[in-house]
Amino acid sequence: MDSGLFSAITDITWQQCVMILVGGLLIYLAIAKEYEPNLLLPIGFGAILANIPYSSAIGEEGALTVFFNAGIMTEIFPLLIFVAVGAMIDFSPLFKNPFLLLFGAAAQFGIFFTMGLATLLGFDLFESASIGIIGAADGPTSIFVATRFAPDLLGPISVAAYSYMALVPIIQPPVINALTSKSERKIRMVGKAKTISRTTLVLFPIIVTIFAGLIAPSSVALIGFLMFGNLIRESGVLNKLSLAAQNELASIVTILLGITIASTMTGDRFLQPATLMIIGLGLVAFVFDTAGGVLFAKLINMFVPKHMKINPMVGAAGISAFPMSARVIHSMGQKADPTNYLLMHAVSANVAGQIGSVIAGGLILSLVPYFA
Repeated sequence: MDSGLFSAITDITWQQCVMILVGGLLIYLAIAKEYEPNLLLPIGFGAILANIPYSSAIGEEGALTVFFNAGIMTEIFPLLIFVAVGAMIDFSPLFKNPFLLLFGAAAQFGIFFTMGLATLLGFDLFESASIGIIGAADGPTSIFVATRFAPDLLGPISVAAYSYMALVPIIQPPVINALTSKSERKIRMVGKAKTISRTTLVLFPIIVTIFAGLIAPSSVALIGFLMFGNLIRESGVLNKLSLAAQNELASIVTILLGITIASTMTGDRFLQPATLMIIGLGLVAFVFDTAGGVLFAKLINMFVPKHMKINPMVGAAGISAFPMSARVIHSMGQKADPTNYLLMHAVSANVAGQIGSVIAGGLILSLVPYFA
């Protein structure tokens, strides 16, 4: 490696210049627009580090390469993020509206639709699965699956996943408005005041882990670490660890995850036609996730009495982008009828989406190798 003074200035390529600009754009979006700043800012800065010619940050002994091999390829960073996310989630709203768990499955439709579309566009099945999982609206799950199946696509998949998660307030409303009438958006849903016992909340993560693991053993790491974090939260005896997982652990690992992923975003690898296709397919996945949840709610409404009808917008909250999607749905409900309060129902569906996305990731990890 030539690392002499000024050699980087004379040897820089146009691809590296473009990627440095991309890094700057991600930093701008993180700071000025507050689009997923926790991830996009370190990814943006890492992209700059990775695209300076002869950068000592990448390469065989580069710090970013060491972090990548130690934290991403071993899947440690994504799994630690799952512990942190699990510690942040309160599943009690789901117990008050357990039927909304169905929307955590219905809103994963975009994953499988996009997998099929990506295959038709020439990606192999492993790559298609990694692209489709962007529709989980769950960054750590996307990273976990891409690390297993398509590590070369990790950069664009990660950027697409977190960018579209930040754009949920822009992506979801047009889709929902196109699929629902004004009267449907005004549907009221009766809330249930229930007291959820501590025993229930403690047993829930244990039972979910066992059942999910028996159904799809490949999901044990994903669902297990998520539920372990939730068990720490709900146990009531590990308050310091719960707070540490929600704050310090989440912050530290997120920084390392973002800047490490960026080590794969070198100009020669990132500036390919496949990158634009991945970004486009990621949008398709999000759109069809939203549509799947809405249409499933409309289907249910065809078979239930009037007083039990579901506001179709709540179905769209079944994606894993928590709590952004729930807030979007509540805001749209308030716009249609200022006296309609959908937040708790939307949160219930949104929490179900957290479980659904992880199980979907586990199913993909289990099934795709059999068909590849």
